[in-house]
Amino acid sequence: MKRKEFSFFLKNIPGELGRLTSLLKKENIYIEAMTIQDASAYVKALYNARGKSLKRIASTASYESMLRDSNEFALVRLLVDQTEKAAEILAQNDYIFEITPVIALYLDSQSGDLAEIASKLGEEGININTIYGSVPGPDARCLFVFSPEDIDRAGRCFESFNP
Repeated sequence: MKRKEFSFFLKNIPGELGRLTSLLKKENIYIEAMTIQDASAYVKALYNARGKSLKRIASTASYESMLRDSNEFALVRLLVDQTEKAAEILAQNDYIFEITPVIALYLDSQSGDLAEIASKLGEEGININTIYGSVPGPDARCLFVFSPEDIDRAGRCFESFNP
């Protein structure tokens, strides 16, 4: 249920993902879930959200500068089976990362579990910051990783959930 997710920037050049995953493989650290997003898309989304919310966190010039720099990186979110060991390996290899609490659940792909969870969080007024997962086939269970705004309240919502 409650887990810890790594998030960090990875250089957007050939071979970097292979380097990262080889480090983890060498230490027998299993990757349970991963998403990689072009960091420039993330900065663009921040800029667009800034315009909609009317919050002026930074100037337009600052966002344009961040956008230029972000083309060199990808945003990685990673869930592994050995968080502490992975943190040591990442730190030893000069990765700068953040560890965030998340909720990870195995769901049935056809049962509507995702709709039930999303609806329940909405009814409780809990926003979902990020979500990622996969559906390997119509009869398979899939792992979904949720990063809600309030991890403790969201965790209580899931206590009765038994997929």
